[in-house]
Amino acid sequence: MNSYGDRPTPQPISGVSLPLGSDKLYSGSSDGSVRLWDCNSGKCVDVIKMGGKIGCMITHGPWVFVGISKSVEAWNTHTGMKFSLHGPSGLVCSMTIKDGMLFAGTGDGRIIAWKFPDEKSDFGPVAILSGHERPVISLSVSATRLYSGSRDKTIKVWDLKTLQCVQTLCEHKAAVTSVLCWDEKLLSCSLDKTIKIWAASKSGDLQAIYTHTEEHGLRTIFGMHRVGKKPVLLCSLHNSNCIRMFDLPSFNEMGRIFSKKEVRTIELAAGGLLFTGDGAGELKVWRWAPQEEPATQAL
Repeated sequence: MNSYGDRPTPQPISGVSLPLGSDKLYSGSSDGSVRLWDCNSGKCVDVIKMGGKIGCMITHGPWVFVGISKSVEAWNTHTGMKFSLHGPSGLVCSMTIKDGMLFAGTGDGRIIAWKFPDEKSDFGPVAILSGHERPVISLSVSATRLYSGSRDKTIKVWDLKTLQCVQTLCEHKAAVTSVLCWDEKLLSCSLDKTIKIWAASKSGDLQAIYTHTEEHGLRTIFGMHRVGKKPVLLCSLHNSNCIRMFDLPSFNEMGRIFSKKEVRTIELAAGGLLFTGDGAGELKVWRWAPQEEPATQAL
């Protein structure tokens, strides 16, 4: 494990981006800064001030998208092209991209949709999805559906063709902090201390088919496949410095990794490197250890 930077930023890390073909890692912080890290040396090589809190970051190919208050800032790391996507009235808390559409969940409970940027776009929103009563803090997509998790305790299912809500899932008892579409299933976690697995019934609606309970609320879930091995689910615990790792579908614990404070963001890089950003502003990079080492040292 390596820690990026000699002095961690004092505010939580709210996003990590690894654009395609770049030797730079981008991290965003609640202090309003984006830091660029050299992937070879682990040194911070630039700091970009965004002028306000950063709610989230994502990568799509060479693009880096930074969610701030009232806009999404987009940077092409290959061409240097930069522009702003306007439309949100509050902080952008979550983002995802599917089929040429960028979706942004906002602090006022709406989801703003734009066509994926090109030189002819006017960058105005093409749709606004309304229905949540509190901030939309997690988004995930399947082939035909968009899933949104909110602090209003619900998950909404949106048809990607019509952009209409087709189902609302109300089984969680507290804020839904993370949703993950994976292998024909939807996974969700909440501050109610549960992880739920959802699958489509014969009617096509989602139903909860399994609930896993933790001692803490959950902040973030992240799934990955190890080559030749079963899938692994990483679960960041709320108000804890621990990430638990589970084998799926058994939910047998594979090990734990630790940070200074609660991990807010998890991202996977090409080659299997895993990046975590926590509430203390510390960014760490992990790698899978050799098989002969104990499971608790898996990353």
